[in-house]
Amino acid sequence: MVNFSRCLHWSAAVLAAVVTSACGGLGGTLPELRETRYGVVRGTDDSAASGTYAWKGVPYAKPPVGPLRWHPPAEPAAWTGERSTTQFGSACLQMGRIYGPGANNRFDDTIGQTLNTPLGSEDCLTLNIWRPSTAQDNLPVLVFIHGGSAISGYTADPVYDGAALAKAANAIVVTANYRLDVLGYLQLPALHAGTGPYTGNYALLDIVQALRFVQGNITRFGGNAGNVTLMGQSAGAINVLALLTSPQAKGLFHKILPISGGISLASNLPAGSVPTLNPASRYAAQAGMLLAHLVVADGLAPALPEAQSLVAGWTPDQVGSYLRGKDARVILQTVLAKGLTSSGPIPDGVVVPLDPITEIAAGRYEKVPVLSGYTAEEGKLFAPFLVLLGGKPGMKIGDAERFAMMQSFDPDAPAMLTAADILDASYLPVTTPGTGWNARTQMLGNAFIGASRDNLLNALRSQQGNVWNYQFNWAQQPAPWNDVYGAAHAFDLPFVFGNFGPSVFAKATNSTANQAGRLALSRAMMDSVRAFVHTGDPNNATLGLAWQPWPGKLLLDADQKAMRLSVQ
Repeated sequence: MVNFSRCLHWSAAVLAAVVTSACGGLGGTLPELRETRYGVVRGTDDSAASGTYAWKGVPYAKPPVGPLRWHPPAEPAAWTGERSTTQFGSACLQMGRIYGPGANNRFDDTIGQTLNTPLGSEDCLTLNIWRPSTAQDNLPVLVFIHGGSAISGYTADPVYDGAALAKAANAIVVTANYRLDVLGYLQLPALHAGTGPYTGNYALLDIVQALRFVQGNITRFGGNAGNVTLMGQSAGAINVLALLTSPQAKGLFHKILPISGGISLASNLPAGSVPTLNPASRYAAQAGMLLAHLVVADGLAPALPEAQSLVAGWTPDQVGSYLRGKDARVILQTVLAKGLTSSGPIPDGVVVPLDPITEIAAGRYEKVPVLSGYTAEEGKLFAPFLVLLGGKPGMKIGDAERFAMMQSFDPDAPAMLTAADILDASYLPVTTPGTGWNARTQMLGNAFIGASRDNLLNALRSQQGNVWNYQFNWAQQPAPWNDVYGAAHAFDLPFVFGNFGPSVFAKATNSTANQAGRLALSRAMMDSVRAFVHTGDPNNATLGLAWQPWPGKLLLDADQKAMRLSVQ
């Protein structure tokens, strides 16, 4: 038997060579000790509690700080000895929202106190790995990309904890942070003049780098690098779909699982729809305005016209030096204060095609099995956007009050709140035909998500048969949240991950009364994910029915006691 105390005194090279065979590889004495190409990591043996091993905060790229800001990610520097990977890495720098971290890089009450203030760090390009606590190898790999409108989100969100899903799916689960907001998406070619085709899709390149890390290292964790499913929700799903058409990501994944996402330009959609992808020109205008506003704030010009004239004469080196020398927190505060908040994949013809849907319809994309999901009431999470339909914002309370209201809510106590405490009176009663909350949010969801869903899935289906879709209908929250949220955008995520513990919506969602049906539906969803990542087909015995490819649809629902599945 190997004496581990001696291992610690060996050189890093020798340790790396023996770690999997003697010092904690699969079947070894310390299964939480693994080798990567960059050094040895020590994770957590949680086999007694969750039946998994976990590694958190593993760097997959160098910190994109200082001169590396707004550059493609670089491979991480190697380390010697062991690196502790038992804590999540920092969230990427972002402005506080209820969907992001609090002051402590986790979900806690400080979320309500840090809204619209800078949180996180630019040193954030880390990923997390969970695997079942077995000796099995060659497991499928599921890489998840979080949502948050491409301006917020973090892998330490308790909904994204991968332990329950890794155990249920018998798979490796990986979650990755990526750069957000204008730090992740900035269409400003002057930053890289003379270095070849320019792309401002730094966030997408981060995800590509995370996938490359998986390709080069996941075997040491028991994963099969030839069976990788790329999954994302909301903005994460849009990123996944962008990479489906990206030459940089070719061969790095073998299935996709996009939830509540699309990749359609306005030109792809019926009139009145809200696109899920904006042209590069919009992001170029955003970048130009941001630069001009920063120049004015620094007193280098008296107003925007003079600032724009000034920077037009700057060399690329001057632009890069100026922006990379700025405090990133100031940059994000300026974005928010000046109404420049709009982020997402940039169809620049370099990383993302100018028109991804046209590319898909022509067969110019990575043809892999697709399992897509959407919720029945997507629009209920986008209450402010009801102004696009000519109405008032949907909620009469702000995010801080709503967060506090949910945090103090007792889902098992008699209802003290009503929909009127939360929603604008113009949308009440919620069931009023045409003008009520249900009707107006359905119109919003159809315009924003539904149109892009049909556009995407029809384009994919024209090229391949293995495209599946589910619709999540569950709306069993305790009153009044069943009316306020119901089957809203993102409310399927806890079911997919099997995580119903503390999180931003948990107290408003999870009651003792709905537990039996909720857990049964979660099992069916997790078993479908398991089937898909293993075989490329989500059909499984738990469903008790045949799930046909798109335009077929599996309707996922449950009452208080049992799941209720059907097909459409």
